[in-house]
Amino acid sequence: MEWSSEGLIIGVRRHGESALIVEAMVPGRGRCLGLVRGGRSPKQAAFLQAGNSAQLTWRARLEDHLGTFTAEATHLRAAEILADRQKLYLVQLLADHLRLLPERDPHDELLRGVISLIDDEWYPLDLAAELARFEMFLLEELGFGLDLEACAVTGVHENLTHVSPKTGRAVCAEAAAPYTDRLFALPGFLVGAGEPTPKDIAAAFALTGYFLDRHVWSARQIRQPETRDWLVRHLTAA
Repeated sequence: MEWSSEGLIIGVRRHGESALIVEAMVPGRGRCLGLVRGGRSPKQAAFLQAGNSAQLTWRARLEDHLGTFTAEATHLRAAEILADRQKLYLVQLLADHLRLLPERDPHDELLRGVISLIDDEWYPLDLAAELARFEMFLLEELGFGLDLEACAVTGVHENLTHVSPKTGRAVCAEAAAPYTDRLFALPGFLVGAGEPTPKDIAAAFALTGYFLDRHVWSARQIRQPETRDWLVRHLTAA
């Protein structure tokens, strides 16, 4: 078994005395792992770091084996990432999010979103808004997408202002009025209405965080990434 493609490295861990297990997101193949023999050598360790891209060739005797990677650097970002705390935490959070996906299950649109978040230039609020949208799409890709097309009570498509924590469905302002203390606010930018404010960003992350915790983090008995809270505070205060 063999394939070759460029991938985004999202994690590295030691294996034995000189090898590394590299975790990467690969177009058309999803989250893949492979053993890099001699990966801890100065030459290879210099670019086998989260946030860098590499041309990866994977080989294994059988498809379900771990397999081995040979890697050649294609886009080095690690030095810039390590020099910028915001970008470092962003890459760590995105890597944690991508690890929630099943292994070898393609999610190319999520991968494109990650690369855009890392590589593009963003104003702080715009980056925060795009990260919240990314978490919304992550929920959808994991099978827990929210239904924000129409009001769960009246069926109308306009003036959707809240989300039910029980159903994950949108609620319009009129139907939500008696129950706002039990519902999540739905920021307009998540449904294509208006520019985000710091208050909107906080509401968006409260919404996505609740459903990620309910369906994924708590369900798998894992902790919410600590980098997430720092990024939300930092990006909305900037």
